[in-house]
Amino acid sequence: MSPRFLSPRLVERALRLGFALLVAAIVGYVVLPAVVVAIASLNASAILAFPPDGLSLRWYATALGYRDFQRGLVNSLIVMAIASTLAVAVGAAAALYIDRSGHRLRGLLEAVLVSPMVVPNFTIGLGFLIFAVEVGQARTFGVVVVSHVVLVLPFVLRSIYVSLRNIDRRLERAAATLGARPGRVFLEVTLPMMAPGIFAGWVFAAVLSFNEFTASLFVTARSTKTLPVAMYDYVREYADPTMAALSTLFIVTTVILVVLANRLVGLDRILTMESPR
Repeated sequence: MSPRFLSPRLVERALRLGFALLVAAIVGYVVLPAVVVAIASLNASAILAFPPDGLSLRWYATALGYRDFQRGLVNSLIVMAIASTLAVAVGAAAALYIDRSGHRLRGLLEAVLVSPMVVPNFTIGLGFLIFAVEVGQARTFGVVVVSHVVLVLPFVLRSIYVSLRNIDRRLERAAATLGARPGRVFLEVTLPMMAPGIFAGWVFAAVLSFNEFTASLFVTARSTKTLPVAMYDYVREYADPTMAALSTLFIVTTVILVVLANRLVGLDRILTMESPR
């Protein structure tokens, strides 16, 4: 059929179908590895293979009962909680300064804080290792926490800054007009409206910190080893489906956290900057 006889509606439908197929292919390409890992974790044999030879949940029991994984989980939770909270505190203060301050160096500050997004994680981990050795604090919890704060801070800053930019400044001015002092305006007007961004930033930081491996490999010791590092040590010695089972638990937990964050605060509202005030 000649292109001139094709109706605009038919062309539009063909383009929509092609776009839908392209999106489905991309999503399938991204999701396929996770699906393969989840299926391989159910293998009844002691060999990590796909497709599995029978189905069994025993590798999940092995993953949950392995002592190094248990210690790594505790360490990861401790580092995650402290690093995420510190990153939120620093990110909120930095976002307020960047948004509300007219200082000419605020752009430089923002560039410095988001620079870990473009610096390889192993470079940051190696840098902290060298620094920690020089100050006599090599591979301590403090070094692990600080390195995680640096790595997750750009994402926290982005989340809180967008939330701050979406605040209607007229509400703050109205409170000030009614006699509220700056501190009260911040606590009763600004901070509650920043809360969704702060919560989303904490969730992002927690997920990233909990899954961080590359930098942690440089700055952790046996007593401070996080779960991803413990998984790496395990896979160097064993090739059974235990690692696939633990990876599946990682994926499911991350998805649940992101879905809950979206349900509670609406991530589209946090990550989208509205029109200028």
